[in-house]
Amino acid sequence: MKDTSLRALLLCVIVFMAGIGCSGVLHAAETASLSHAAVTHAPATAHHLLPPVWMVIPFCVLLAMIATGPLFYHHFWEHHYPKVAVGLGTVVALYYGFLMDHGTHALLHTLEEYISFIALISSLFIVSGGILIKIGTRGRPAVNGALLFVGALLADVIGTTGASMLLIRPFMRINEGRIKPFHIVFFIFLVSNIGGGLTPIGDPPLFLGFLKGVPFFWILSEIWYIWLMTIVVLIGVFMIFDALAGKGTVPDDFGSDTDKKLAIQGSRSFIFLAVIIVSVFLDPAVISGFPSLQKMFHVPFGIREVIMFTVGFVAFKTADKDAMKGNEFNFEPIKEVAFLFIGIFATMIPALELIGAYAQSHATEFSVSRFYWLTGALSGVLDNAPTYLNFLAGSMGKFGSDIGSVEAVRTFADGIPSPVAADVTSDVYLLAISVASVFFGAMTYIGNAPNFMVKNIAEQADVDVPSFVEYVYKYSLPILVPVFVVIWWVFFNY
Repeated sequence: MKDTSLRALLLCVIVFMAGIGCSGVLHAAETASLSHAAVTHAPATAHHLLPPVWMVIPFCVLLAMIATGPLFYHHFWEHHYPKVAVGLGTVVALYYGFLMDHGTHALLHTLEEYISFIALISSLFIVSGGILIKIGTRGRPAVNGALLFVGALLADVIGTTGASMLLIRPFMRINEGRIKPFHIVFFIFLVSNIGGGLTPIGDPPLFLGFLKGVPFFWILSEIWYIWLMTIVVLIGVFMIFDALAGKGTVPDDFGSDTDKKLAIQGSRSFIFLAVIIVSVFLDPAVISGFPSLQKMFHVPFGIREVIMFTVGFVAFKTADKDAMKGNEFNFEPIKEVAFLFIGIFATMIPALELIGAYAQSHATEFSVSRFYWLTGALSGVLDNAPTYLNFLAGSMGKFGSDIGSVEAVRTFADGIPSPVAADVTSDVYLLAISVASVFFGAMTYIGNAPNFMVKNIAEQADVDVPSFVEYVYKYSLPILVPVFVVIWWVFFNY
């Protein structure tokens, strides 16, 4: 990453800190007394704490520019998207710093979320760049379908980001000369999103649910048949597309670098990958009896993030250079994600607070259907993790339960009879919110971080990739929405 890019990214963080500092002096003692979990997950409930509705305008503008910039003003967008993202994020950060009562809490939480986010995806991006997977078989419908299914399963072991970064390059390589936009789109559908729906490791919303008290294997036992049906249907549709695409042109050097069906170069980087995944779980909330690293080192936040950044740095310095070269590794994809998502994280603060308050105040009116569709629709354009938590809190409030109690969450997952509809238990609400928050992340490029990274890696490899708008109207709406409608009709039509 160039020095100017690093300076600009640091400026983003400084803007956050400036906003925090403006109100932090007034609330320092109170902020110090709040636990990180309380700051992170407590939805806005008091009306006077809510931002005005017009504060969602920066988020809408950023979303519109992400969608239209590459299409209608490509040169401007390519050179100035960091300034746009930083500028719009600054508007929200300054408003919260100067004008919002307790705005420092929201800014602190968002900054922590962003640092955690960028630490995880950047370290996984770097480590996976040092692992070169060579598949000696040419891409064809059966091979590609099998690889996508393996990728979907792998997403539940190392997360959607890890699986996406590990497999996108070999997926493109075996299809060189015949790869079409739909190849990238279905990879995003299956590996970067829906595949991660089986375990808390797979996708952030499920991990947060686990931290709140949802049993680790609850989601697997409840969702596996929905997950399997969706995966099989989408792979079936993909294979039809893939068969119609034909054999394409086989590169002259295809298979010249390996005489094996599968070869892995840079395998020692798997050790770094394991360290990153394990570091996610170094928390007493995850492992009973594990000491709090924050308390051990007398810091409120950041130990796991330091581990991830350190692992990423060491992995880059010690990586197999031939593997990096074979993957055509560079920092451009992670640079674009870093800039755009700091803007997204900042500008969506007001939207998330307003949505959380609405979910809390209208929970008693929401049916399972409304929870499913609202969680899904918002998870396609907002961070699906806080969206999941807000609607989970709302659904638990409908049953008189408190999301702040681990025992209450476990009881909620076991199934509480509804006070309104005797045939609908609480676990149905939890399942609807879980499915929607994970599956609907595939609706747009910004629905989940790996989506954007896969898009950028494909573009770096000169693969034809749909624009933001084309992705939605050509693939998400005609392919995903009918599948999601069937899921709703069969499982959540209450």
